[in-house]
Amino acid sequence: MSVVEMLDSDPILVLIGFVLLMAGGEGIVQGAVQIAYRLRVPPLLVGFTIVAIGTSLPELAVAIEAIAQNEPDIAIGGVLGSNVANVMLVLGTACMLGSGDEAGVGIRRDSVAVILATILLTAFVYYGSIPVEGGAFMLILLVSYYAYAYRSSKGKADAEEPEETWLPENILLAVFATIAGGVMIWQGAIFLLDGATGLADTYDIPTAIVGLSLVALGTSLPELAVTLIAAMRNQGGVAVGNVLGSNVMNILGILGTASVIGGGIEIASKFEGRDIWVVILTSSLVAAMLLDDREIGPRVGATMVIGYLAYMSFLYYSTTLG
Repeated sequence: MSVVEMLDSDPILVLIGFVLLMAGGEGIVQGAVQIAYRLRVPPLLVGFTIVAIGTSLPELAVAIEAIAQNEPDIAIGGVLGSNVANVMLVLGTACMLGSGDEAGVGIRRDSVAVILATILLTAFVYYGSIPVEGGAFMLILLVSYYAYAYRSSKGKADAEEPEETWLPENILLAVFATIAGGVMIWQGAIFLLDGATGLADTYDIPTAIVGLSLVALGTSLPELAVTLIAAMRNQGGVAVGNVLGSNVMNILGILGTASVIGGGIEIASKFEGRDIWVVILTSSLVAAMLLDDREIGPRVGATMVIGYLAYMSFLYYSTTLG
């Protein structure tokens, strides 16, 4: 078998995808920690902003393409599904590895931001659309919050233990590592999805399973990769900040941008039922625990992951049997 044929092999694509995801996650985490140190802000803030924006790029690409093809349900459903995956699967996995009690400075502020962004999304869902003015308002809120979070966090990094990083103390190198990590993560997600979809076709796995698992999970792979690396390196600030920031970015940044570009987004009435309430319950529950300074330990993390898998199974059976 030639090298080209090997690279076209679905299992090889899956393997390359995983390698790129983990390598990219390492680059983003180490770059983010060094940026936080150089700017004298807590790693949580960098995870909530720079890392969260980078790992949310796949969701943004999907949402913009969906609006361009007049498929607003994909844009809305992608954000709802991604937020549930971020909280239950990604954060749950981090907590299983022991990073749920190491978020650090700013956790209350960012938890409140998640709750408020979710409430705003719920209001738009029941209104039936996100008008252009609503999208612009969401973007203004996002930028204003980032500015507020930076001002309130600047100089507070000294209150925390410096997080270890092998990256030299060079801000340009840290920025390069973060950007390079983002590129590797995005390309790794593409390889992994292509390979997994090919394997599904080869072994005649129903397309419903592929859509509900691989496609829904695909845009959350960057967050999962970054969070796994951060958790394994005991860098809880980046891990928790990435999840909270991604959920806020998904709602305010992605849907706001898609609404402005697409001249508004119509929201189907079907989202008023199960899906939006799953987002409300999962996001609010975790945010409330963080606000109450409760430790989200390995047992709770395992329960969150099991709950996500159960939710995916329910979606599959309700689709195939309904």
